[in-house]
Amino acid sequence: MRLAELSTRSGVSTATIKYYLREGLLPPGRRVTATQAEYDEKHLQRLRLVRALIQVGRVPIAAARQVLTALEDESLDHNSRLGTAVWALPHGPESPAGAGADGDDADTAAARRTVDALLERVDWEYAQGYGADAPAYRMLVTAVGTLSRLGYPCSVEDLAPYARAGRQLAVADLDLLERYDSPDEQLEAAVALTVLYEPVLLALRRIAQAEESNRRFGRGAGE
Repeated sequence: MRLAELSTRSGVSTATIKYYLREGLLPPGRRVTATQAEYDEKHLQRLRLVRALIQVGRVPIAAARQVLTALEDESLDHNSRLGTAVWALPHGPESPAGAGADGDDADTAAARRTVDALLERVDWEYAQGYGADAPAYRMLVTAVGTLSRLGYPCSVEDLAPYARAGRQLAVADLDLLERYDSPDEQLEAAVALTVLYEPVLLALRRIAQAEESNRRFGRGAGE
C-alpha cells in the first residue's frame, strides 16, 4: 500500500507518519520510485503500536523508541517485552532508584521496608526480584512514604487487601491480552488497555465506595 492508504487504514495523518519515519519509529517502506515507497501489514501493525504508545500512552519519543527496540530484540522473551512497554508509560511521583540506601531520608527507607514486606507477604517473588528498577515499585514506595508522613494507615496489613485485589485485576488484564493473537497485537493492547482501563478502575472504585458507604452509613443502614 502507498502512504495515503496507510494513513487511511491507520487513522494517522500522512504528516505524522512521515515524522515517525524520520524519528525511526516506523521502518522505511520498500522504495518503488525516487519519491514513493510501498508499505505492508507489518507497517500498519507497527503504526498502531506507535500510536498506542505516543497518542494514548503519552510516551515520549525517546522512550517509545526504546520500547520498539526491545520489541525487535530477539534475546528478550515476550514477558520482558510486555514489561518494557508498560514500564515506559508515564507513572506518578517516584522515589529515586535504590531508595532506602544510606543517605536517603528515613521515611523513604521505612516505606521501602514496608513495600518489601508487603511483596513477601503476598508471595510476589518476581516483583521482589526486579525491585527498585521498576517505576511502579518506586511509585509505591513514594505513596507509602507519603501516607506514613501524613499519619494514615499504611502497614503491611493495611496494604495487603489492595495487593490481593491487584492480583485479581492482573489476571483480568492478562486474560484480555490473550484475546489477541500476535505478540505485536498484545504489546499494542498492553499499552492501550493499561492507559484506558485506569480511568475505568478509578470510576468503579468510587462507585463501589458509594455503594458500601450507603450500605454502612446510609438511611436505613443496620435495619
